[in-house]
Amino acid sequence: MSRTVVYAIGGNALSSPTGGSDNESAFVLAKVISDVVDLLESGWRVVLTHGNGPQVGHLMSLDPTQSMDDWVAATQGMIGHSLSINLDSILKNRNRPEATAVVLTRVEVDEKDPGFRFPSKPVGPVLSDEQVMTEDWDIAETSNGPRRVVASPLPKRILDIEVIKALISENAIVICCGGGGIPVVYKEGHYSGVPAVIDKDRLSVLLAQNIQADALIISTAVDAIRTGFGTPEEKSYSELSVDEAKTFLENGEFPVGSMGPKVESLIDAVVNIEEIKSVLCQPGDAIKALRGSSGTTISVSK
Repeated sequence: MSRTVVYAIGGNALSSPTGGSDNESAFVLAKVISDVVDLLESGWRVVLTHGNGPQVGHLMSLDPTQSMDDWVAATQGMIGHSLSINLDSILKNRNRPEATAVVLTRVEVDEKDPGFRFPSKPVGPVLSDEQVMTEDWDIAETSNGPRRVVASPLPKRILDIEVIKALISENAIVICCGGGGIPVVYKEGHYSGVPAVIDKDRLSVLLAQNIQADALIISTAVDAIRTGFGTPEEKSYSELSVDEAKTFLENGEFPVGSMGPKVESLIDAVVNIEEIKSVLCQPGDAIKALRGSSGTTISVSK
């Protein structure tokens, strides 16, 4: 019986129009695609999710008046197309039977989620003095200057999950839930988009639950989970128990804006999905991470 893996790709691992060279982005993308092919050849069915932070930020700088849910939808299409066309080319050259499918994915959130009362997720470019004074946005001062901030609510329901399941059953490589999904609320008999950013890794866990995945891989720029990052006491871990990871979280080892949500998501996967393999690694190390020879595995106990 085929095993299914949800492979979450960070937005910075893909084409970033505002940071990093095209050569660097192409190199990382090649590693991601190599991981997908390796997983397929090892008998895994692959479902890809991805971030979109740099891409949305770039588009918002071009037209800040467009609604955020539209930009999330646009980047789902852009990034999905890039992944799809590269993967399909390699699969064809290798005479593999699989094909890709890109699903524009809408995700319901709760309009009463605390995130809407306290917007904290920076989006888009640094704002000019004029924008700070005139735009009707929530704005916060960041290390780079004033930026718009929006809610980051928890995902409640993936509206397109049955389509995703049907495609997986046909052995498609499904690219979905891009950028944490297009955030929508259901009110007075219809859905409408909202200005929010759903964390991509948290949504990847919900997706893994919905499809009963056998593994979750969170791919990021670092090769393993570390404590004391950037200090002489820095330490890398090949395996952490849920209790150990929770203790490090409580002690502030993993910042909210970077590693924190990833570690929380890996923990949630282990706690809520029976017998799932839950790992973090860098692009190119997926198979080794699943085997325990690279990256960090989160488990119930060591």
